[in-house]
Parts: sequence; C-alpha cells; structure tokens
Amino acid sequence: MAIVSIPAGYYQQFDADYSLETPGQGYGGWQRSKIKIDTLHTAFVVMHAWDTGNREEHAGWHRAVEYFPRAEEICREVFPPLLQAIRSADMTLFHVVGGGSYHRDHPGYRRAALLAGPEPDAVERVDSDPVYEELNRFRVEHVFPGGHNTGDIDRGFARVDFAPQARPEPEEGVAENGRQLAALCRAHGVNHLIYMGFAINWCLLMSPGGMLDMRRYGVICSAIRQAVTAVENRETARTEAGKELALWRVALAFGFVFELDDILRMLKPRCASAKD
Repeated sequence: MAIVSIPAGYYQQFDADYSLETPGQGYGGWQRSKIKIDTLHTAFVVMHAWDTGNREEHAGWHRAVEYFPRAEEICREVFPPLLQAIRSADMTLFHVVGGGSYHRDHPGYRRAALLAGPEPDAVERVDSDPVYEELNRFRVEHVFPGGHNTGDIDRGFARVDFAPQARPEPEEGVAENGRQLAALCRAHGVNHLIYMGFAINWCLLMSPGGMLDMRRYGVICSAIRQAVTAVENRETARTEAGKELALWRVALAFGFVFELDDILRMLKPRCASAKD
C-alpha cells in the first residue's frame, strides 16, 4: 500500500441560508483540503484524446467543435510532462477510446476486451416513425452539427487516431466502454480514476467509459483541471463557464478536482523511487 496526501478541490453544497434572498448563496462553495490517495488503487485515464486533423483538412468538424484548439494545446503542453510523470512513477494508466476503430489492434485493447468478455446484446431501441425521423433531421440541421458539416465530420472520424502525445504504451489498458474499463479496474485493483481528456462536460461525463458509467461500478471519478476542456456555447465560450460548471458537477457527483501542479508534485517522489 502506498498512501500519499494531495490537495484536492471539492465543493461544499450545504447549507442553504434561508435568511438570504437567494438561499443557495449560503453554500460553502469551492474548498481545498488534503486527501489521501492510495496509489496502488488509483489509475489515471486519458479519454478521447484524438488526432482530429487540422482546420484545413476538416473545416466542417472544426466549425462544429470549437474546443479542438484548446484540446490540441493541452495535448501539446500538458500531456507530455504529465504522462511522462505518471509512467515514470509506475502508476496505472488507462485509455478510453471511441469514435472509430483506430484502437482495435492495440494489445491493451485486446486485453481489456478479453477481460470483459463478450459484449451483451445491444439495447433494443424504441420504434421510430416519420415524425421521430423528422425531429432528428431537424436537430441535425438546426442544433448540431449542421447539415453542411456532417460529411466532413464523417470523413474526420473515418481517419481519427490517438493524438500523438496520448498514444498508449503496449502494456497500458485501452477500453471502449464501461464494462471493459471496469474489467481493467478489477484486474488492477483500481477503485479511483483520475480523468484527463475531452470534453469534461460531454464525453468524460456521458460517453461509454465516462464518469456516469464508472460511478455505477462504484468507482470514484476525479479530474485534473488543467488537463481537460469543455464543450462551450456562444454565451460561455469567452469565459469557459461550461468547463467551470462541469468541474463543479465532477466535484459534487463523482469525485475530486485536482490541480496539475499538485499531481506532478505527488508523482515526483514516486518517479525517483521507481528509478531506484
């Protein structure tokens, strides 16, 4: 057992003060405290860190997904030192994939699929009808991603790959859904996952292998603030308020929010001992 202490962000969602005009303003809000991490039962997760090409190659995809430049900056600036520190500290590192078949030949994926066993039958969908189909077409045209962008997005996903800075090592587990990630957790004795990747208020929460999936398996799910970005809308894009709201949701419903510098400080002495 290797228990270490690390500062963590959490959100105090109590007590509402009914003497105030807005009782929720009585909540304690964001707090920081040192918590214990058992490094033998904790793993880091890189989720949906994709090579999505450049804007010239896939203009429609980039028009619909405005966070790509922020994700690329995180891949360039944050991932290299962070992943190097995790690997040097001999801590467990998993990868969650999706959106294509780029991972199918990776040994880490084949191991996860074997551990999880055959996939269950697909969920039976409700019946569609002409109005249902019309509503879905309306959403594609008017909500997301815009009909003029769909072909470009399809072409982008057809060649999607791991971001070069986030390519898994042969021994690292690669999962495409919660069953596979849970199987990796059981095999490694992991009950706390610390996520990085894209996007914190979308895939990392709701996609297969994301926090909602893994909380059902009883896993604590945390995030590193500087290693994630979010889907933003017109009203939040300038301030990245979508990211802040998502981090609150992580802290309230799933786990903790860590700062990059604190994670690196935690890993540094383990890097040194792993080399001895």
